[in-house]
Amino acid sequence: MTDQIQEEIIEEFSMFDDWLDKYDYLISLSESLPVISSEHKTDEYIIEGCQSRVWVDARLEGGKVYYSADSDAIIIKGLLALLIRAMGGRTPQEIVDTELYFIDAIGLKENLSPTRGNGLLATIKQMRLYALALLKKN
Repeated sequence: MTDQIQEEIIEEFSMFDDWLDKYDYLISLSESLPVISSEHKTDEYIIEGCQSRVWVDARLEGGKVYYSADSDAIIIKGLLALLIRAMGGRTPQEIVDTELYFIDAIGLKENLSPTRGNGLLATIKQMRLYALALLKKN
């Protein structure tokens, strides 16, 4: 099943031939990151398995999940902005059911270091766990 937001992301990244340009684009996306509030920048919200320090929070509003996040690494902030764009603003069930195919389509996994790739997977897992928890609360 195609997904409008993921298709937009794939199209945006297809404009760049070179991975250095894609990294620059990722860095520019970091500016659009909904930053987590300082009271949530605690160990409770940190993602285990990341090379950098990464915090993610989620809240349910009007039946949809909205994420905020932060990292001490600028490229990771860009990755977080992409994940939030692809997963946020959906119902918890949609988040659990959504396959994030844009990651492979833009060649992200092959162009991240193994530790960053593991961190990306850990972050996605945590975002889905938040959605599941919010689904059960509802």
